Amino acid sequence: MNTNRKPASLLIEIGTEELPPHALDALADAFAKGIVEGLEKSGVALDAANTKTYCSPRRLAVLVAAVAHEQPDQAIERRGPAVAAGIDADGQPGRALIGFASSCGVEVSALARLETDKGAWFVHRAIQPGQATAALLPAVLAEAVKGLPIPKPMRWGEHEFAFVRPAHWLIMLHGSDIIPAELFGLRAGRQSRGHRFHHDAPVHIADADSWLDALRNARVIADPAERRRRIVDEVARVGGESGGTPRLSAALLDEIANLTEWPVAIVCAFDPAFLDVPQEALVMTMETNQKFIPVFDAAGKLSARFIGVANIESKDPAEIRKGYERVIRPRFADAKFFYDEDRKQGLESFQESLKSVTYQQSLGSVWDKCIRVAELARVIANRVGVDAALATRAAALSKCDLMTRMVGEFPELQGIMGRYYASQGHRPEPAEVASALDEFYRPRNAADGIAHGRLGQVLAVAERLDTLAGIFAVGMKPSGNKDPFALRRAALGLARTLIEGGLDLDLKAHLAEALASLPEAAFVAGLGKGKDGKPLELDAGKRRDELASEIFDFIIERLRSYYADQHIGSEAFEAVRALSPTSLVDFDRRLHAVVAFARLPEAHALAAANKRIGNILRQVGDGATGDIDAALLEVDAEHELFAALADAETDSAPLIAAADYVGLLQRMALLRDPVDRYFDKVMVMAEDPVLRRNRLLLLGRLRRLFLRVADISLLPSAAGTA
Repeated sequence: MNTNRKPASLLIEIGTEELPPHALDALADAFAKGIVEGLEKSGVALDAANTKTYCSPRRLAVLVAAVAHEQPDQAIERRGPAVAAGIDADGQPGRALIGFASSCGVEVSALARLETDKGAWFVHRAIQPGQATAALLPAVLAEAVKGLPIPKPMRWGEHEFAFVRPAHWLIMLHGSDIIPAELFGLRAGRQSRGHRFHHDAPVHIADADSWLDALRNARVIADPAERRRRIVDEVARVGGESGGTPRLSAALLDEIANLTEWPVAIVCAFDPAFLDVPQEALVMTMETNQKFIPVFDAAGKLSARFIGVANIESKDPAEIRKGYERVIRPRFADAKFFYDEDRKQGLESFQESLKSVTYQQSLGSVWDKCIRVAELARVIANRVGVDAALATRAAALSKCDLMTRMVGEFPELQGIMGRYYASQGHRPEPAEVASALDEFYRPRNAADGIAHGRLGQVLAVAERLDTLAGIFAVGMKPSGNKDPFALRRAALGLARTLIEGGLDLDLKAHLAEALASLPEAAFVAGLGKGKDGKPLELDAGKRRDELASEIFDFIIERLRSYYADQHIGSEAFEAVRALSPTSLVDFDRRLHAVVAFARLPEAHALAAANKRIGNILRQVGDGATGDIDAALLEVDAEHELFAALADAETDSAPLIAAADYVGLLQRMALLRDPVDRYFDKVMVMAEDPVLRRNRLLLLGRLRRLFLRVADISLLPSAAGTA
């Protein structure tokens, strides 16, 4: 098929009841991707780069640019019987050849011959006209809808089909042409719907390219990016009326954009008496429950104003304002009630109730966990110069706010409410303790920083050590996408706190201490059963050692992506990991030293030399020990390397003592020339075993010096030198 019709835009819109705002963007992206991939798979030409994804609370849509009206013609070649098998002894077509020609719809005489190095074959060649895009689109649409990420599809009416929400209209326009298709019992047409209140009537769509403007005229902004811009502009427009600075987070902006089709901002107010409640609770209520935008004063304190974004341009904004103010009051009243009631008891009073809350069956109660964390915090505090009594106290109070009414209503406030309650009452806790109760949860996410205070860092490390040790011990370590105890996040948070906080601790030793504090029941639960169905015999000491190594490796593996985000390559990471430094602060120092070394002009050659030395030593069993006999050094290159190595060892001693790995590697970079000359002039594997052993001792000593920092043989080496 070949027409002169120019490619045209393709519009597909599925109109629905209100779609879930959290899922809307993902649904729209998946829908657009499915349509584009379906067209490409069908061989239909299109401008994928300029495809536009649209959505609003009541529609999913995609506008694909420059879509051809048909597939290109397809050249087909179908191979039949071999010539030798297709022709009988009389030179006549056999039954197989006649059957093949018939299946192709042609006479035998119309078949061609294909000559190959393996013989000749009969083939049928033809040009298959491309199908019209209009004929292909119904199947493309059905496949795209089928592939949408909808965990719980809805059914409606008496229909058998299901979708994320009941569907009410369908548009499929290729240019100005309606594509004859059906979906969810709806026939495709050119009638869309405008705003539910501003334009409660069908919207006629003349062609695909006019759809966006037609909806805008019907008070629907179908472009989510344009809605976001309008919301930002609206909030800025009314910001002056609010008497403060609105705080519109990216997450809240996304949610409001997916709840509105024609957003209009309105300034509202609440009773200033509610400002006695911690502002985090009020902000949480506004943003999470009501999708309102909080307003802060010049000092960064929450004001008694907020901004609501309506999905309508009302003739009487005061009525909408009243509605927003009316709906927020009971929410704030609840928060104030919870806060006042919690303060009557004091934070410490909630400790007793922690004893009745199971943390994990084999690990005991939440209170049992607090006791273990307190002991770990005491030990860590003593090692990093923090008041051990304060660390123990903070650990004992660390979970108390989980039992408060406020955190019961707003789980996201755990730690924050602990800080407030600890700093209030008749006997407020020291400021460091109160801050630590909030800070030890940090980092709460990848964008969050670690705890600011040293006490918070100590508590953060102790908490995560106990969590990792306990859950690994009971055999519930992460598997695939399953990580119910968020151990990957705990491991990275622990590693970041140690590194970024500069806590130079022996991580393996502290893991062993955390494991030693666990009840034996935890290890029994984690052992499982043998083939005979009976519990395996527990060797607690051996099991703790195994788990300490396993958890340590698990934590180190989390650092791979951490450093990748800092643009540090895997070669440098593996070079340090090969030495397994048990202090992550030391690991970090070594890694940055290796990165700096890798930039030096000598790095590639020395990496290649170390790789060569490592291979040689492995071949001989790496067992050459003893002192180098200077009398056995024969050639100048041997004497030169021996002297250069001795000087490097002398210069390196203070650098090693100071853990100045950058300086150490820079000093060792000076060994490049003597090392290169050594390999050029010296036969290491000499026939004389005494001479060979002496040369291996020299190489072993050189390699050990480099291994004081990392295994640089794992770095990229110079081309041709490895």
